[in-house]
Amino acid sequence: MPTAAYTQYGEDRTPDRGGRILTTTLLPARRTADAEAGSRKSRRGDYRMILLDVGLVLIALLDAWLRLRWVKAEPEGMPEVPLHSEWLSWISAGVLIGRRRFPLVVALLTIPGFFTGFAQLAAMIALYTVARRYISSWQTIVVGVLVWLSRFMAWPPSEFFDRSAYGHFASAISGFLTAGLPIALALMAHARQELSNRIVELAESRERERVLHAHAIRADERAKLAREMHDVVSHQVSLIAMQAGALRMALANAEHKQVAGTIRMLSTRTLDELRQLVSVLRTTDDSQPSLDELPELAADAGFEVSVQVKGAVEDLAAPVSGAVYRTVQEALTNIRKHAVGASATVLIDAGEAVDDAGGDVLVEVRNTPPSSPSSSLPSGGHGLVGLRERATLLGGQFSAGPTEEGGFLVSASFPKQRTVPE
Repeated sequence: MPTAAYTQYGEDRTPDRGGRILTTTLLPARRTADAEAGSRKSRRGDYRMILLDVGLVLIALLDAWLRLRWVKAEPEGMPEVPLHSEWLSWISAGVLIGRRRFPLVVALLTIPGFFTGFAQLAAMIALYTVARRYISSWQTIVVGVLVWLSRFMAWPPSEFFDRSAYGHFASAISGFLTAGLPIALALMAHARQELSNRIVELAESRERERVLHAHAIRADERAKLAREMHDVVSHQVSLIAMQAGALRMALANAEHKQVAGTIRMLSTRTLDELRQLVSVLRTTDDSQPSLDELPELAADAGFEVSVQVKGAVEDLAAPVSGAVYRTVQEALTNIRKHAVGASATVLIDAGEAVDDAGGDVLVEVRNTPPSSPSSSLPSGGHGLVGLRERATLLGGQFSAGPTEEGGFLVSASFPKQRTVPE
């Protein structure tokens, strides 16, 4: 059965390969495909039910016709079949076409045809429908008693009173079988449906347990990684910052002092970013940053940042909203590192409506030329690569490069509603 858990950026990333699991994310593309498949299945089911109802009507008509022909073929001396008995038999078989919408009314309409005519099978089919719809209710009891009486009694009444005691006993047993068989079949069908529902619930429960177990494993991995990073990296970087501060105080040369100050600044900034990363790793829930936090991010950037938002970004899917935030965050971090004294402009354009599945969310982070030559800061070069991978996994696009004015532009687009390729 299809899994209920999808990873943060794709269906192919399982818990043992990395990626955050979103247990409550239903992707619109998959939801649309499931809805279309369910609609087709529903239409096929409707056709089958119509064919089944027509088939039951024909079988009931055939049963009444055969019984009628049998009675008429008996030797002379048998009473003639009244015309109303024939018509009531045909009516009892014909009304079965509406047994699904009006089960109780149809069952009551078949009783006269069974009691005075030959519509026994029609009455049994109607009783099954009532018992299937109203299991263990008064409707089933009433129709069951009427079917039993129709089989136990006889028409005309004189035939019933002329019957011997053994005949009454045999008719009572036959009536119990005639009324009990449809009810027993209805009970079996109901039990089968209940069992099927329990199996589905059990499968869903096992799937939820599997997802929760994956969450627990992921939380343990994050906590362990956070401890190791904090214990190993932060200690060494703290020593570098302390040594750089002491060196700055001991040096007399202004240029050397500036270099020592730069080393201390970079070390302190690295510690801050490490703490942020450790806090993310220690987070055990599936929450992602919201675009409502952009003003705070811009205020903490350390330089002038203007933010412009267009469209209803509050209704974006959580993975898309998180990707937009991370793109802006990484771009501002790069500006702070590599464009000292520059200002930045952040543009987020979500278009007219988020419900438009064909639209994209555009993200642009543009900075002016730096006011002073930037220091040669250490960089792993993985920031832009990670942003490009993030955009690709979400079905978007990413580009980055210098502008004609001497600044730098980071641009990305994401589908408003995340889709997963088949």
